[in-house]
This record gives sequence, structure tokens and C-alpha cells, in this order.
Amino acid sequence: MEKLEYYYAAGLLSFLFLILLRKSVYNRKKNLPPSPIAFPVIGHFFQIKNPLHQYLASLSAKYGPILFLRFGCRSIVVVSSPSAIEECFTKNDIAFSNRPPTMAGDRLTYNYTAVVWAPYGHLWRVQRRLAVVELFSTVSLHRSSVIREEEVGSLVRSLFRGSGDGKSAVDLNSLGGTLTFNAMMRLVAGKRCVEEEDVGGVKGKEIIKEIRGVIFFSEPVMSTCDFFPVLRLFGYKGIEKKMILFQKKREEFLKGLLDETRHKKTCSSDSDVLKNREDKKSSMIEVLLSLQKSEPEFYTDDLIKSYILMMFVAGSETSTVTIEWAMTQLLSNPKTMRNLRSEIDSNVGAERLLNEADLSKLPYLRCVVNETLRLCPPVPLLLPRYTTQDCVIGGYEVPKNTALMVNAWAVHRDPEVWEEPEKFMPERFEAMEKEKDQGFNYKFVPFGMGRRSCPGNNMGLRTVCLALGTLVQCFDWEIGGKDKTAGDVISTAKPLEAVCSPRKTAIPFLSQL
Repeated sequence: MEKLEYYYAAGLLSFLFLILLRKSVYNRKKNLPPSPIAFPVIGHFFQIKNPLHQYLASLSAKYGPILFLRFGCRSIVVVSSPSAIEECFTKNDIAFSNRPPTMAGDRLTYNYTAVVWAPYGHLWRVQRRLAVVELFSTVSLHRSSVIREEEVGSLVRSLFRGSGDGKSAVDLNSLGGTLTFNAMMRLVAGKRCVEEEDVGGVKGKEIIKEIRGVIFFSEPVMSTCDFFPVLRLFGYKGIEKKMILFQKKREEFLKGLLDETRHKKTCSSDSDVLKNREDKKSSMIEVLLSLQKSEPEFYTDDLIKSYILMMFVAGSETSTVTIEWAMTQLLSNPKTMRNLRSEIDSNVGAERLLNEADLSKLPYLRCVVNETLRLCPPVPLLLPRYTTQDCVIGGYEVPKNTALMVNAWAVHRDPEVWEEPEKFMPERFEAMEKEKDQGFNYKFVPFGMGRRSCPGNNMGLRTVCLALGTLVQCFDWEIGGKDKTAGDVISTAKPLEAVCSPRKTAIPFLSQL
């Protein structure tokens, strides 16, 4: 029996080697982008170092902004210049409009029905249109603004109660997660994850940790088994088993939300849901279940669950990380903090909380957030795309079935693109706005570009700007922890520990919240 398994494995490896050899010979005939020397079969896979985006940036600095790599049986093109990005997402946007097939996609995306991973076509278009109409249009964002404002108000009240008249230590990652998950849960299911009395406490932190545990899988989007498929047959490192168990937990969570909404919906009619939809009271699950009644074959339970899942994945953690990094940068740059506070005091005052209607009067706040996204993009390597046809980028031929990786981190820190790129200077975005810089969209790409760019970027920006502006308006801040400076925090991956105290000018209206 053991001999049969040995011969089976040897045969599979030989077959894989022949495929890779044939592919390698085929690619040599093409004018491929520059590439480091690759090993047989494994390609460049075992040369890669972490953090991946920084290592790829060092390779691009040596070989050029369009880089060709081979990880086992997968070909990958890495781009890290505005001109290459523009070419990918304009002339070649349709060619790169799909996502690469992966083991995670097979196991965690409800058979690729999730809008982020759905193949480019009818299913993707319908889901994208639905997302824009129901969530991300100007009307929808205005409709949901009350949720974001209420959750920020709840966060501020919790901080104020915790500080009394003095100072309190704050875990901004936990508080930011509570804010974003509460706002998203109310949009999705019409309820909070964490009640106000538990915000910042042990119970609240445990709830957010538990939800994160069923929403986010710990392994990368593309695993070793995607580059060497034969390993999947042998259960390499138990990765696929972990995915299956994880998906069961996730399925219980999402099914629970659906069942709970269905139970509530038995007490109301579809006309009530539609009325609530207009009156800003209907949750996204209620809307989807109403659509399911008219088109049950399209709006299946799996499609609804995948849709809800992507709302949590795309709409929570990226905003949380950006809020945390923005506060870290402000604490490291006191002058910027003073400038931002001055803008808020001048345009909002000290008699009420900042609201979303004020954001248009706070351009410097938006510049602070943009500069944070430039230096610390929450997704340094944008989600990979996948070409289904041969195409040309920068004069180089890119074969079909090649994954595209955009190194946003490298573009955002390129000294040929940005003046003093390592410095935190929000003023650079003021100048770009005044000059109406035509290259703005291709040298600043935190949300991607083209057909598969993030449709929720405006909602995310509103959430971050509202939260950040309110925290600066209401509290004085300093770095927490012994013998620690803001520079130390920025250089590490540890959560930001900060200490806040209510501003004297804010205490009167904070006391009335």
C-alpha cells in the first residue's frame, strides 16, 4: 500500500513537472516582463520574504515597475508604478476583471458567489449594482449616516464615562472594531454587536474578538496549495481542513442572522419591508429576503450569506485599521494634530458633536485620512486580479491565466512619484486638489481602480473621517505605555495604546450626551 502511494505521488510530481516545463518553454517565446532568476518547478516561491509587499518593492526597485514571477504553477505580474497601473485598469481592465481561482475561493466564498470573488459576468454585475443602489449611492449614504453618527456618539459617551474628569487608557483597535462592526451589523441585521454599556469593557472586547474569529480566516488569500496543487491531495499542513472547520463556524453565524431576520419578518409583510426601506428602517437582510421571494432561483440563501459576509469583510477591519493608524500618525505629528483641531473648532465649534454634514467643511481632515491611507494602506497588495486572455503592459506580453498584483504600498512610497514619501504630510493632498493633479487616481490607489475597485470607499471614508474628527474634537490624546514614543508605535505591529482626557471646551456638551 505504501509503495502504491509512493508511485502515485511520484507520478503526480512528474506530471506536474512536465506541465511546468512545457509552460516555461512556452513563456520563453514571449517578451515577458523582467524577472529574477527562478528555480526549476518552484520558480521564485522560496525566495520570497515577509512582509511580502516590502520584499516585492525591493525587487521592483531592482528589476523595474513591471515584474514577472512564477510561484510553482502560477504566473504572477507585479506592478508598482502609476503608468503601469493606469494601463492595467484602463486598456486592460476587462482582461483583468476576474479573480484567480484559489483553494480559499473553493471553500470560503459559497462557490464564488461572493461579490468580491464572483467571476466577471451577470452575477457580479447584479450584486455590484445592488450594493451601489442599496448601500453606496449618495442617497443610501445619506440614509445610513444616522447609524454612523449614533455609533460614534455611543463611542464618545463610553470614553467620556471611562475618563471621568481625568485620563483613561484606550485600546483604539478594540474601540475602532466595536464602532465599525456595530455600524455594519446595524446595516446588515438591524441590531448592534456590542451594547453601549459594554463598549471598551472585557465583554465588548470578547464579542468583537469572537466575531472577528468567524469573519476573517487567518491564512493568506493564496496559499501554498494554490501554487503546488499536488499538495492539496495530501492535506498539506491541514490548511484545507482548517478552512472547512472555519467555514462551518462562519456558516452558523450567518445562518443565525438569516433565521433571526426571517423570524422577525413573519410578523410583517413585504410591503412593510419596502415601506421601511424608504423610511430608512429596513436592514439589508430584510431587503435581500424580499428580493428572494420574487427571484428565489437567483437570490439563494448562499448568495445572501455571501453578500452579507463581504459587507463585514470589506466594511469593518479596513476602517478600524485606518482609524488606528491615523491616530498614531497624529500623535507622532503634534503640529498636524493642532492644525486639524483648529479646523474642527473653527467650522464645528464646541457646542455639539461633529456630524457627517460637517465633513464637506473639513478638507484638512480628509487630507489627514488620505495621507494615512498613502503611508499605511490597509491592503498593501491589492486583491489579486486574473487575466483570461493574453495582453500587453508597458510593452511586455502577459500570458493569459496570469495573476496581477498591484503593490499599492510601493507606489505610495515611490520617491519618483511623491516628494519626501516617508514623511507624513497631509498638506501634499491640499496641493494636489488645488492643482487638480491628473495622475491622482493612479499614484494613490488604496481602494483599487477599474471595474473591481472597492464600491464602498465613500462609506469607509465617511466612517473614518467622522470617527477621527470626533475623537480629536472631544479629547486630548497622548501615547500610553511606559517609555514609549509615537515613533516606537509606528515601527511596530502592536496595537496603539493611547491615553485620552476630555477637552475642557468639550465637557459641557459631552455631559449632555
